[in-house]
Amino acid sequence: MDHDDLPVGRILSRREALMVLGVLGVGALAACAAPAATPSSSAPVSEQPTPEPVASPTPGATIAAITQEPTLAATSAPAATEMPASEVALPACVVSPAMTEGPYFVDERLNRSDIRINTADGTVKEGVPLKLTLRVSQINANGCTPLAGAMVDIWHCDALGVYSDVVDRSFNTVGQDFLRGFQITDANGVVNFTTIYPGWYQGRAVHIHFKVRGANAAGQNYEFTSQFFFDDALSEQVFMRPPYSSKGLGFLRNANDGIYRGGGDQTTLTLTPDGDGYRATFDIGLAMA
Repeated sequence: MDHDDLPVGRILSRREALMVLGVLGVGALAACAAPAATPSSSAPVSEQPTPEPVASPTPGATIAAITQEPTLAATSAPAATEMPASEVALPACVVSPAMTEGPYFVDERLNRSDIRINTADGTVKEGVPLKLTLRVSQINANGCTPLAGAMVDIWHCDALGVYSDVVDRSFNTVGQDFLRGFQITDANGVVNFTTIYPGWYQGRAVHIHFKVRGANAAGQNYEFTSQFFFDDALSEQVFMRPPYSSKGLGFLRNANDGIYRGGGDQTTLTLTPDGDGYRATFDIGLAMA
């Protein structure tokens, strides 16, 4: 396997999630979410450079992510102790899988909402506009509550499949910082980014990387890393437009991406039209041990 990505963080097991939520013995919370998927590490990924070593998260940080637009409600289900854990409903905030960081993460520490600009020369990356809202929550016995003060990074390639500030076999963009940045969650756990629809490169489906990190009330560091994916049919439409069209439609479909098969259906963005581009909202939940 060509190591496109190494795991950072881990997803809670179903029983761990139930324990975090305090529902073992006190009843269940309703959810419209599927059980957590196990991240895949077996599928080959081509055309990727050898990554630099990736730092492990601080021991003791237990992390999970949530699906987009969750709906939580009380339920009259029997207490969790009266049924197997596999049958107890979980809030939607426990199901999205941790995925891998990849060799292209660069900790630029660029605190900005609009990540399209290359600060080296002031140019703006061309592409179909994409507005991304992320809502970060902390999982506790009461469900999910907004997590303020978390650092949320996103990074991805440009319309032609090029990442900034890295050396690759086909490009050298060291000193450039387009399509990278972070925001700090507000009192509602929200961050907003303005970017472009990512392009593609050989060996990977269309995706955006994201990372959430910070410290909890006890001073323990936490970190969660995963990836967003896009509907294949929509990508095909977007890639017929310039500047994407100069590269053609040879992108890898989701079903053929080993990382996507590790749970990418749970982190696929639902995009809605917004002017000449799109917008999406996605929720991320963290449970710190």
